[in-house]
Amino acid sequence: MHKASCKTLIGGAVALLASHSAWALLPIEHWTQDSGAQVWLVNSPTIPMVDVQINFDAGSRRDPAAQAGLASAAAMMAAKGVKANGAQPALDENAVGEAWADLGATFEAAASNDALSFSLRSLTDSSLLGKAADLAARQMAQPSYDDTVWQRERERWNASIKEGNTRPPVVAARAFGKAVFGSHPYGQRATETSLTQIDPAAMRQYLARSVDACRAKVTMVGALDKAQADALVKRLLAKMPATPRAQCAPPPAVPAVQPLAKAEEIQIAFDSAQAQVLIGQPGIRRADPDFLAVMLGNQILGGGGFASRLMEEVREKRGLVYGVYSTFNPGLDAGAFQIGLQTRPDQAAQALKVTREVLATYIAEGPTDKELRDAKDNLIGGFALRVDSNAKLLGNVTNIAWNGLPLDYLDHWTDRVEALSKEDVRKAMARMVQPDKEVTVVLGAKAGAKTDAKAEAAAAGTQPGAKQ
Repeated sequence: MHKASCKTLIGGAVALLASHSAWALLPIEHWTQDSGAQVWLVNSPTIPMVDVQINFDAGSRRDPAAQAGLASAAAMMAAKGVKANGAQPALDENAVGEAWADLGATFEAAASNDALSFSLRSLTDSSLLGKAADLAARQMAQPSYDDTVWQRERERWNASIKEGNTRPPVVAARAFGKAVFGSHPYGQRATETSLTQIDPAAMRQYLARSVDACRAKVTMVGALDKAQADALVKRLLAKMPATPRAQCAPPPAVPAVQPLAKAEEIQIAFDSAQAQVLIGQPGIRRADPDFLAVMLGNQILGGGGFASRLMEEVREKRGLVYGVYSTFNPGLDAGAFQIGLQTRPDQAAQALKVTREVLATYIAEGPTDKELRDAKDNLIGGFALRVDSNAKLLGNVTNIAWNGLPLDYLDHWTDRVEALSKEDVRKAMARMVQPDKEVTVVLGAKAGAKTDAKAEAAAAGTQPGAKQ
């Protein structure tokens, strides 16, 4: 099949899929192969395509401190060429790109905090899918990791790091991550120094200890039945090491994220047109039973755009910021809870003061009836948009697989959100957020922008958390 025809078919399939949000209600099948690989499948036969994601517990949290960036480097280089394999010749990065274009398929590798992920999208035509699986298998298990290519990519990466050092949001975010997570790997970032400690040999060692068929978690959404999906997974993992299932040990434990013992404020001098302010602390694990209550609570606090309390109090009523938000970044461990805002340098102190007061009040008292109702309507009304494409549905299935959630999680999602009370939200948010133990990073503010929440409350004759 000509590659242009392949692309036309995939484009049409994606457009058709977007009209079938009800597919989210299709059952998720789950089984474990003899190799130990675990598979989750949503069989959606309407269109002839499949999306696959293969995850390994091998994200950047497992990078040695001196080699921060190793997982990302190994993932990036997976697209830069594969070794020869028997009668199959080696392919450089151009040949790999052309091969995928000829198949009308796509393949990507990426490393997050927690996972090394490989993603494949292909039509299910047997003459195409088999070839796509074989090429993906080579990229996952047999990347060339060419030193000349790595030297070039490392220089590009170094240039990006240097450029980031000139950008206020990047500088503030790096300081925030270091302060929130301390020595935990969640706070590590690649630097010019750490990249000098990474080479193809280190990538090969990383791949050898990270990628094994027995540890794979594979999620699939597409026009394949269980037998076809099982065969495809075996083909995708065929070139990987395969430790016998009975001998497959989990990777070593990573130290847990530790809660903060006290508040800390970091002032960073920076010649910037806008001051950057970040407030936060370690937040919530994705598998935590309170996750939905915290998600709903955050929607009210600062995750709901102009409908959020922070935006109403700090921007709309007082005009102190260009924008303000709050977010949780859950993972296998507690990712960061973060409030972020930008403002004029001379307004940073006042904006920070009001933001802290709004946060303290909300954590102490919880949401109002109207805030709870509006947030529920927003989340429940938007549920279909969370599963209205193949990629989004795959993301939800991967979330279920990666975090050990029940297979019917999506079926009951809206009911569980609807059942949450104000007290559920208040308790969950109070458990996750302690305003007196947060990190605050203020970059680019005018001198004297540092504030103290307790001193301000005393001067005003109130206590933090009192109703405004």
